[in-house]
Amino acid sequence: MLPLLPSVAQAVTDTAAPIALAAAEGAPDTSGLADFLRGFFGPLFLVIVSVVAIFFLFTREITRFAQFIILAIFIGIVFYVPGIIEVTAVAIARAMGVESE
Repeated sequence: MLPLLPSVAQAVTDTAAPIALAAAEGAPDTSGLADFLRGFFGPLFLVIVSVVAIFFLFTREITRFAQFIILAIFIGIVFYVPGIIEVTAVAIARAMGVESE
């Protein structure tokens, strides 16, 4: 029984490598996915923010309007400039004295 085990393990390795390679070759191209999603959800985000902001203005809830606008600006910055998260994290780490590699 012992000689059978290495051959079974070898057979699994021999068949798994081409399957993994075929999966990597057939993988969908997602290079433009982020731009597509930004282009699709960006206008939708702006419309929702506008409608909610107008609602707060018409109901004269100025404090909630200001809070909502600040939150919407923060979410918009993260959405439209996704690299800002990495830049901010590196800046905070350097300010705290953490060495980056």
